Amino acid sequence: MSARGRRWLLGLLAFAVVCLLWEGYKAFGEATDGKIGPWELPARYDDRSMPHVSAIVQTFGDAEGRQSSRTVGQVVLEACWFTFRVSMAGFLAGVTVGLLLAMVMQRSRLAERGLLPYVVLSQTVPLIALAPLVVGWGGRLELFGVAWRPWMSVAVISAYLAFFPVAVGALRGLKSPPPEAEELMRSYAASEWRTLAKLRFPAAVPYLVPALKLGAEAAVVGAILAEISTGTRGGIGRLIIEYTRQATSAPEKVYTAMIGAALLGLVVAGLITAFDVVASRNRPREELT
Repeated sequence: MSARGRRWLLGLLAFAVVCLLWEGYKAFGEATDGKIGPWELPARYDDRSMPHVSAIVQTFGDAEGRQSSRTVGQVVLEACWFTFRVSMAGFLAGVTVGLLLAMVMQRSRLAERGLLPYVVLSQTVPLIALAPLVVGWGGRLELFGVAWRPWMSVAVISAYLAFFPVAVGALRGLKSPPPEAEELMRSYAASEWRTLAKLRFPAAVPYLVPALKLGAEAAVVGAILAEISTGTRGGIGRLIIEYTRQATSAPEKVYTAMIGAALLGLVVAGLITAFDVVASRNRPREELT
Protein backbone atom coordinates (compact mmCIF):
# COMPACT_ATOMS: atom_id res chain seq x y z
CA MET A 1 0.00 0.00 0.00
CA SER A 2 1.29 3.45 -0.88
CA ALA A 3 1.98 6.14 1.72
CA ARG A 4 -1.05 8.10 0.54
CA GLY A 5 -3.25 5.02 0.89
CA ARG A 6 -1.99 4.41 4.40
CA ARG A 7 -2.79 8.00 5.36
CA TRP A 8 -6.34 7.62 4.05
CA LEU A 9 -6.71 4.32 5.93
CA LEU A 10 -5.42 5.84 9.16
CA GLY A 11 -7.79 8.77 8.73
CA LEU A 12 -10.79 6.46 8.29
CA LEU A 13 -9.69 4.39 11.28
CA ALA A 14 -9.38 7.54 13.40
CA PHE A 15 -12.88 8.61 12.36
CA ALA A 16 -14.23 5.15 13.23
CA VAL A 17 -12.53 5.27 16.64
CA VAL A 18 -14.06 8.69 17.39
CA CYS A 19 -17.52 7.38 16.47
CA LEU A 20 -17.05 4.29 18.64
CA LEU A 21 -15.88 6.38 21.59
CA TRP A 22 -18.86 8.72 21.11
CA GLU A 23 -21.39 5.88 21.09
CA GLY A 24 -19.53 4.02 23.84
CA TYR A 25 -19.67 7.05 26.12
CA LYS A 26 -23.42 7.38 25.54
CA ALA A 27 -24.01 3.68 26.20
CA PHE A 28 -21.86 3.76 29.33
CA GLY A 29 -23.68 6.81 30.65
CA GLU A 30 -27.08 5.22 30.08
CA ALA A 31 -25.98 1.96 31.71
CA THR A 32 -24.50 3.61 34.81
CA ASP A 33 -26.99 6.48 35.07
CA GLY A 34 -24.14 8.91 34.46
CA LYS A 35 -22.03 7.90 37.46
CA ILE A 36 -18.78 6.10 38.16
CA GLY A 37 -19.09 5.26 41.83
CA PRO A 38 -19.56 8.57 43.67
CA TRP A 39 -18.42 10.64 40.67
CA GLU A 40 -20.62 11.86 37.84
CA LEU A 41 -19.53 11.73 34.21
CA PRO A 42 -17.91 15.00 33.05
CA ALA A 43 -20.23 15.50 30.06
CA ARG A 44 -23.92 14.89 29.47
CA TYR A 45 -24.82 11.84 27.45
CA ASP A 46 -28.47 12.51 26.60
CA ASP A 47 -29.66 12.86 23.01
CA ARG A 48 -29.90 16.64 23.23
CA SER A 49 -26.26 17.02 24.24
CA MET A 50 -24.82 14.03 22.35
CA PRO A 51 -27.06 12.82 19.52
CA HIS A 52 -26.34 9.42 18.02
CA VAL A 53 -23.89 9.39 15.12
CA SER A 54 -26.58 7.88 12.90
CA ALA A 55 -28.95 10.75 13.76
CA ILE A 56 -26.31 13.33 12.84
CA VAL A 57 -25.59 11.61 9.53
CA GLN A 58 -29.31 11.34 8.75
CA THR A 59 -29.77 15.06 9.41
CA PHE A 60 -27.59 15.92 6.41
CA GLY A 61 -30.35 14.54 4.18
CA ASP A 62 -33.25 16.22 5.98
CA ALA A 63 -34.96 19.34 4.66
CA GLU A 64 -33.37 22.50 6.00
CA GLY A 65 -36.76 24.01 6.81
CA ARG A 66 -40.45 23.49 6.30
CA GLN A 67 -40.58 25.82 3.31
CA SER A 68 -37.14 24.98 1.93
CA SER A 69 -36.37 22.53 -0.85
CA ARG A 70 -32.71 22.32 0.13
CA THR A 71 -31.31 19.74 2.50
CA VAL A 72 -29.18 20.49 5.54
CA GLY A 73 -26.21 18.98 3.74
CA GLN A 74 -26.63 21.38 0.82
CA VAL A 75 -26.88 24.37 3.15
CA VAL A 76 -23.74 23.28 5.02
CA LEU A 77 -21.83 22.82 1.75
CA GLU A 78 -22.90 26.25 0.47
CA ALA A 79 -21.83 27.84 3.77
CA CYS A 80 -18.48 26.02 3.64
CA TRP A 81 -17.95 27.18 0.05
CA PHE A 82 -18.58 30.79 1.07
CA THR A 83 -16.19 30.57 4.01
CA PHE A 84 -13.62 28.77 1.88
CA ARG A 85 -13.54 31.58 -0.68
CA VAL A 86 -13.33 34.31 1.95
CA SER A 87 -10.66 32.47 3.95
CA MET A 88 -8.60 31.83 0.80
CA ALA A 89 -8.76 35.54 -0.03
CA GLY A 90 -7.54 36.29 3.47
CA PHE A 91 -4.93 33.53 3.26
CA LEU A 92 -3.49 34.88 0.01
CA ALA A 93 -3.35 38.38 1.48
CA GLY A 94 -1.73 37.04 4.63
CA VAL A 95 0.83 35.03 2.65
CA THR A 96 1.70 38.11 0.60
CA VAL A 97 2.20 40.27 3.69
CA GLY A 98 4.09 37.51 5.50
CA LEU A 99 6.48 36.89 2.60
CA LEU A 100 7.14 40.61 2.13
CA LEU A 101 7.91 41.03 5.82
CA ALA A 102 10.16 37.95 5.77
CA MET A 103 12.11 39.26 2.77
CA VAL A 104 12.57 42.66 4.39
CA MET A 105 13.69 41.14 7.71
CA GLN A 106 16.04 38.71 5.95
CA ARG A 107 17.62 41.55 3.99
CA SER A 108 18.17 43.84 6.99
CA ARG A 109 19.13 42.82 10.51
CA LEU A 110 17.92 46.20 11.74
CA ALA A 111 14.49 45.60 10.16
CA GLU A 112 14.33 42.15 11.77
CA ARG A 113 15.06 43.55 15.21
CA GLY A 114 12.54 46.33 14.71
CA LEU A 115 9.69 44.39 13.08
CA LEU A 116 9.82 40.87 14.52
CA PRO A 117 8.74 41.83 18.07
CA TYR A 118 5.70 43.64 16.66
CA VAL A 119 4.89 40.70 14.41
CA VAL A 120 4.82 38.46 17.48
CA LEU A 121 2.96 41.06 19.55
CA SER A 122 0.25 41.37 16.90
CA GLN A 123 -1.03 37.89 17.70
CA THR A 124 -1.85 38.81 21.29
CA VAL A 125 -4.74 41.07 20.24
CA PRO A 126 -8.03 39.15 20.74
CA LEU A 127 -10.22 38.82 17.67
CA ILE A 128 -13.32 39.69 19.63
CA ALA A 129 -11.83 43.17 20.14
CA LEU A 130 -10.37 43.47 16.66
CA ALA A 131 -13.43 42.44 14.63
CA PRO A 132 -15.66 45.46 15.47
CA LEU A 133 -12.79 47.82 14.66
CA VAL A 134 -12.19 46.24 11.26
CA VAL A 135 -15.90 46.37 10.45
CA GLY A 136 -16.10 50.02 11.56
CA TRP A 137 -13.06 51.04 9.53
CA GLY A 138 -14.10 49.06 6.49
CA GLY A 139 -17.57 50.57 6.43
CA ARG A 140 -16.03 53.90 5.46
CA LEU A 141 -13.66 52.62 2.78
CA GLU A 142 -14.02 52.46 -0.95
CA LEU A 143 -11.37 50.65 -3.03
CA PHE A 144 -11.08 51.54 -6.71
CA GLY A 145 -14.71 52.61 -6.81
CA VAL A 146 -15.94 49.43 -5.10
CA ALA A 147 -17.73 49.86 -1.79
CA TRP A 148 -16.43 47.86 1.15
CA ARG A 149 -18.47 44.73 1.75
CA PRO A 150 -18.89 42.65 4.92
CA TRP A 151 -16.98 39.66 3.55
CA MET A 152 -13.94 41.90 3.04
CA SER A 153 -13.80 42.55 6.77
CA VAL A 154 -13.85 38.79 7.36
CA ALA A 155 -11.01 38.36 4.84
CA VAL A 156 -8.94 41.03 6.60
CA ILE A 157 -9.31 39.29 9.96
CA SER A 158 -8.49 35.97 8.29
CA ALA A 159 -5.33 37.51 6.80
CA TYR A 160 -4.42 38.93 10.19
CA LEU A 161 -4.16 35.43 11.64
CA ALA A 162 -2.55 33.90 8.55
CA PHE A 163 0.39 36.24 8.05
CA PHE A 164 2.18 35.46 11.33
CA PRO A 165 3.22 31.81 10.79
CA VAL A 166 4.10 32.58 7.17
CA ALA A 167 6.34 35.51 8.15
CA VAL A 168 8.17 33.54 10.84
CA GLY A 169 8.53 30.35 8.78
CA ALA A 170 9.61 32.18 5.64
CA LEU A 171 12.18 34.22 7.58
CA ARG A 172 13.73 31.09 8.99
CA GLY A 173 13.72 29.44 5.58
CA LEU A 174 15.23 32.41 3.76
CA LYS A 175 18.07 32.48 6.28
CA SER A 176 18.67 28.71 6.06
CA PRO A 177 21.12 28.48 3.06
CA PRO A 178 24.71 27.80 4.23
CA PRO A 179 27.32 30.53 3.83
CA GLU A 180 29.09 28.45 1.16
CA ALA A 181 26.02 28.53 -1.07
CA GLU A 182 25.67 32.29 -0.64
CA GLU A 183 29.34 32.76 -1.44
CA LEU A 184 28.91 30.67 -4.59
CA MET A 185 26.04 32.90 -5.76
CA ARG A 186 28.16 35.99 -5.12
CA SER A 187 31.04 34.46 -7.11
CA TYR A 188 28.67 34.18 -10.06
CA ALA A 189 27.76 37.86 -9.60
CA ALA A 190 24.14 36.89 -9.02
CA SER A 191 21.82 39.74 -8.11
CA GLU A 192 19.89 39.76 -4.86
CA TRP A 193 16.65 38.87 -6.67
CA ARG A 194 18.30 36.00 -8.54
CA THR A 195 19.79 34.69 -5.30
CA LEU A 196 16.36 34.94 -3.74
CA ALA A 197 14.72 33.00 -6.60
CA LYS A 198 17.44 30.39 -7.16
CA LEU A 199 18.74 29.81 -3.65
CA ARG A 200 16.74 31.25 -0.79
CA PHE A 201 13.18 30.38 -1.86
CA PRO A 202 14.01 26.74 -2.80
CA ALA A 203 15.84 26.37 0.51
CA ALA A 204 12.85 27.87 2.34
CA VAL A 205 10.32 25.33 1.04
CA PRO A 206 10.80 22.81 3.92
CA TYR A 207 10.18 25.65 6.38
CA LEU A 208 7.51 27.36 4.34
CA VAL A 209 5.18 24.39 3.84
CA PRO A 210 4.48 23.82 7.58
CA ALA A 211 4.07 27.59 7.95
CA LEU A 212 1.58 27.63 5.08
CA LYS A 213 -0.39 24.81 6.69
CA LEU A 214 -0.58 26.73 9.95
CA GLY A 215 -1.45 29.91 8.09
CA ALA A 216 -4.19 28.24 6.04
CA GLU A 217 -5.76 26.65 9.10
CA ALA A 218 -5.50 29.95 10.97
CA ALA A 219 -7.17 31.69 8.02
CA VAL A 220 -10.12 29.29 8.19
CA VAL A 221 -10.42 29.67 11.97
CA GLY A 222 -10.15 33.43 11.63
CA ALA A 223 -12.84 33.54 8.96
CA ILE A 224 -15.23 31.44 11.06
CA LEU A 225 -14.61 33.50 14.20
CA ALA A 226 -14.96 36.72 12.22
CA GLU A 227 -18.28 35.56 10.77
CA ILE A 228 -19.49 34.82 14.29
CA SER A 229 -18.19 38.11 15.71
CA THR A 230 -19.43 40.33 12.88
CA GLY A 231 -22.61 38.40 12.06
CA THR A 232 -21.65 38.09 8.39
CA ARG A 233 -24.23 35.97 6.60
CA GLY A 234 -23.56 33.14 4.19
CA GLY A 235 -20.66 31.41 5.94
CA ILE A 236 -20.30 28.39 8.16
CA GLY A 237 -19.66 30.60 11.19
CA ARG A 238 -23.04 32.27 10.84
CA LEU A 239 -24.63 28.87 10.23
CA ILE A 240 -23.21 27.56 13.49
CA ILE A 241 -24.94 30.43 15.32
CA GLU A 242 -28.25 29.81 13.52
CA TYR A 243 -28.18 26.08 14.21
CA THR A 244 -27.15 26.64 17.83
CA ARG A 245 -30.41 28.56 18.31
CA GLN A 246 -32.23 25.42 17.18
CA ALA A 247 -30.26 23.15 19.53
CA THR A 248 -33.27 22.52 21.77
CA SER A 249 -35.49 21.16 19.02
CA ALA A 250 -32.84 19.88 16.58
CA PRO A 251 -29.50 19.32 18.35
CA GLU A 252 -28.18 17.27 15.42
CA LYS A 253 -28.05 20.39 13.23
CA VAL A 254 -25.38 21.97 15.43
CA TYR A 255 -23.08 19.04 14.80
CA THR A 256 -23.64 19.13 11.04
CA ALA A 257 -22.30 22.69 10.94
CA MET A 258 -19.36 21.70 13.17
CA ILE A 259 -18.53 18.76 10.92
CA GLY A 260 -18.68 21.08 7.91
CA ALA A 261 -16.21 23.47 9.57
CA ALA A 262 -13.87 20.59 10.43
CA LEU A 263 -13.99 19.21 6.88
CA LEU A 264 -13.27 22.70 5.54
CA GLY A 265 -10.09 22.79 7.60
CA LEU A 266 -9.07 19.36 6.28
CA VAL A 267 -9.65 20.46 2.69
CA VAL A 268 -7.47 23.53 3.14
CA ALA A 269 -4.72 21.46 4.76
CA GLY A 270 -4.97 19.00 1.86
CA LEU A 271 -4.43 21.80 -0.66
CA ILE A 272 -1.22 22.84 1.10
CA THR A 273 -0.09 19.20 1.14
CA ALA A 274 -0.67 19.05 -2.62
CA PHE A 275 1.47 22.18 -2.98
CA ASP A 276 4.20 20.45 -0.96
CA VAL A 277 4.11 17.45 -3.30
CA VAL A 278 4.49 19.69 -6.36
CA ALA A 279 7.20 21.83 -4.78
CA SER A 280 9.17 18.76 -3.68
CA ARG A 281 9.50 17.21 -7.12
CA ASN A 282 12.73 19.01 -7.98
CA ARG A 283 14.35 18.69 -4.58
CA PRO A 284 17.06 16.08 -4.01
CA ARG A 285 15.85 12.90 -2.37
CA GLU A 286 18.26 13.23 0.55
CA GLU A 287 16.48 16.49 1.52
CA LEU A 288 13.12 14.74 1.62
CA THR A 289 14.23 11.94 3.93
